[in-house]
Amino acid sequence: MSKRYILSLDQGTTSSRAVLFDSLTGQIAGMKSIPLRQIYPQPGWVEHDASEIYSDQLEAMCGAIEEASIDPGQIACIGITNQRETVVVWDKATGKPIYNAIVWQCRRTSNICDDLKMSGLVAVIKKKTGLVIDAYFSGTKIKWILDNVEGAREKALKGELLAGTVDSWLVWNLSGGRTHVTDYSNASRTMLYNIIDLKWDKDLLNELGVPESMLPAVVPSSGVCAVTRYSTDKSKTDNELTYDERVIKNILDTEIPISGMAGDQHAALFGQACFNPGDAKNTYGTGCFILMNTGKSPVESKNNLLTTIAWGIDNQVEYALEGSVFNAGASIQWLRDELGIIESAQQSDIEAEKVEDTGGVYVVPAFTGLGAPYWDMYARGIIIGLTRGTNRRHIIRATLEAIAYQSRDVLEAMRRDSKIELNELKVDGGASVSEFLMQFQSDILNIPVLRPVIRETTALGAAYLAGLGVGIWNSKDAIAGSWNLDKVFQPSDNKKHFDALYLKWKKAVERSMKWDI
Repeated sequence: MSKRYILSLDQGTTSSRAVLFDSLTGQIAGMKSIPLRQIYPQPGWVEHDASEIYSDQLEAMCGAIEEASIDPGQIACIGITNQRETVVVWDKATGKPIYNAIVWQCRRTSNICDDLKMSGLVAVIKKKTGLVIDAYFSGTKIKWILDNVEGAREKALKGELLAGTVDSWLVWNLSGGRTHVTDYSNASRTMLYNIIDLKWDKDLLNELGVPESMLPAVVPSSGVCAVTRYSTDKSKTDNELTYDERVIKNILDTEIPISGMAGDQHAALFGQACFNPGDAKNTYGTGCFILMNTGKSPVESKNNLLTTIAWGIDNQVEYALEGSVFNAGASIQWLRDELGIIESAQQSDIEAEKVEDTGGVYVVPAFTGLGAPYWDMYARGIIIGLTRGTNRRHIIRATLEAIAYQSRDVLEAMRRDSKIELNELKVDGGASVSEFLMQFQSDILNIPVLRPVIRETTALGAAYLAGLGVGIWNSKDAIAGSWNLDKVFQPSDNKKHFDALYLKWKKAVERSMKWDI
């Protein structure tokens, strides 16, 4: 039986997705996506049910295999990519989470971050981890769980609890509770990992009170790190399993190697074949994430960007600069679900093009604070420039334009840090289907924007890493040859006009900052 398929598990903020790639043609053979329930216990708090994450991912996996009409034995390997800073803490013996997963968007640990800043740790954490001190990252979330779940800290000190980002949680379950690992890219997002020394940093662990025994082993992003194994429910015989349980058991007991793993944005960088220093991509998902490959040496940002590990392959780590925008696709969802002024994301394009401009309106979608390059936990969203003539189409258009403005904010900082003039930007993610947004992005940056044929580049990157890990591809050059262009958006000639619009955007951002103090 030919093992020609690669299964990518793409566990995101709003959905759990599985994509089967045919390694011979590079095409998608099967795909299934399950919406992920969002939990908001308090304003600014965001959680997921970790057990739902795993069960949804299994359902998506089964759906993709069924759609492709293949046998699990034809799957050569699995690649995993995930929402990065979201944290799960679970009981080592039972495998049950002791609290909901705390999502990267959650702001509950802002006070812990303020205390770290007051302790004079800003420069130390920046130097060791490449990160700024912010509630975005995993370390303070683990501390919060240990401090607030009864008995958690005592159990952690006894070695009875495990903690990890979603990749670790998935591998632990897919391997039947046998393997606790993460890769370099995910480790670099925790605010606990030293990206220079390539190890968990004991000083930072002590500062946050996180026992190292909880944390996963850090492994390369490409290469076999585990194999699937069904976790047998001792209370049931095989005959007592439900139909769905038997299907899952049949897949997992095939012992498929898990050979690729990377945080979602790092996987997208890999999927876009951004293998050379200066190559950059923007993923328009729930948030907006821009990464630039900086090669084998980390570039320390002087402009509030993050220095992160892009991936680790063959004992060689490569680095990237990153700017994270918290609300991109989420702001279009806000138009639909909270304001009710569009019925679908696709409608936002249609409505935006019915007006010539925004009528001077700017939307700053700082619903959960501002990310790079501002890093203001206390900023909040605003609509500014309203007049009596403002209508819903102006607000819709201004919301779409805000995504492009935020991307320029990050790319301007990236250019200053890297001393590299960006000559093109590769794009992917849900909102990259918007013709209006992609053209405006090109106009506001004054560079070509390149959109690939396969938009599922996060899943594709995980597939590339996994395939490289088992020898389906023998080099990154071989992978780069399979990247295919769909469309190029060229900038208009009116640079002065778009620069003037951008200056007004900067004024609007200033009005939104330090609001919730």
